[in-house]
Amino acid sequence: MTDGCIRALVEAIHSSPTQAVLHLSGGASQALGMLMSVPGASNTVLECLIPYSRMSMIQLLGKVPNQFVSRQTAEEMALVAYNRALKISKPGSPVLGVGFTGSLATSRPKLGDHRFHLSTRTSNRLWISTVTLAKGLRNREQEERVSSHVLLKAIADACKVPETFVSELTEDEVPDECEEHFDENQELEQLLSGKICFKVYPFSTGMPTSDTERKIILSGSFNPLHEGHVKLLEVAASIFGDGYPCFELSAVNADKPPLTVSQIKDRVEQFEKIGKTVIISNQPYFYKKAELFPGSAFVIGACTVVRLINPKYYGGDYEKMVETLAGCKRAGTVFLVGGRIIDGVFKVLEDFEIPEELRDMFIPIPPERFRIDISSTEIRKNKGI
Repeated sequence: MTDGCIRALVEAIHSSPTQAVLHLSGGASQALGMLMSVPGASNTVLECLIPYSRMSMIQLLGKVPNQFVSRQTAEEMALVAYNRALKISKPGSPVLGVGFTGSLATSRPKLGDHRFHLSTRTSNRLWISTVTLAKGLRNREQEERVSSHVLLKAIADACKVPETFVSELTEDEVPDECEEHFDENQELEQLLSGKICFKVYPFSTGMPTSDTERKIILSGSFNPLHEGHVKLLEVAASIFGDGYPCFELSAVNADKPPLTVSQIKDRVEQFEKIGKTVIISNQPYFYKKAELFPGSAFVIGACTVVRLINPKYYGGDYEKMVETLAGCKRAGTVFLVGGRIIDGVFKVLEDFEIPEELRDMFIPIPPERFRIDISSTEIRKNKGI
């Protein structure tokens, strides 16, 4: 490809709504320069990691791969990148994980093939390709250029960008490609199994006015969703200001069996009807949610505060409770607390003794701004469910 064609392709990638995390090892380094040198790179590139050393790759994948340069490793790198992109992207944006691992020409002759493996992962598609290069045809810089062009084409395809890619591969260097598509049920099964960390249903009609990735999250079981949930999130967002308000449903419960795919879809339908974004996660505990949604503001009721600051839920260890919540604080977590009736008495944040080192994590929602004494449990009782 000419420099003009490369620039046009990268401009088209940056104009798409897709946000990407790239994990590259052993090649395609020129692609980063191509992506970053064209204005608008921040629209596309969330993060790029180059796990070049053996230990870096092991830490990235959380295990020792069977082979460091293989299709499986490229696929696993792309999946890790996809989950990372979910965590740090703007809510509702389509995200892309890219994995590349290669064994290209070096300063000394290689016994094996010069090859690279590339994988892209989106919400509904996994694509993998292997290219074996003609040995001795190109030097390292030229192999870097070829692999970088193939990588850019793969990113463009994943971003659904039309492109007229002119390959520099020879007739004998035919990519070995395969792809797999997922429907909604399969994606939710992957979530329940822990393969992906969450799924976003971006039903809200508008994105936040500020350019922020920070989320204002109301977590719950929403069985059923009611006006109290909607009003609470609206008031919390007006108080906190900077952030994207959304609901979060954990498909995994600490005390009950996981939700089924059918149950998840039924509850999601409630949010679609009212046009509100909901995230389906697999983490029931707030300290895990803090890792999943770094820098977020969680909207909770006073009844949840009772559990958060009770050492009983931390094995009876007060210091463990403080350290766990301090970890949430370090992740940028804050809690917006609305009043709730507890044992027949309306309680607000000020009614609880919050450890001094954690107090600035908790922000009260004044009762004059929000008080709706309704719960999903009462609704189910009234309906005889």
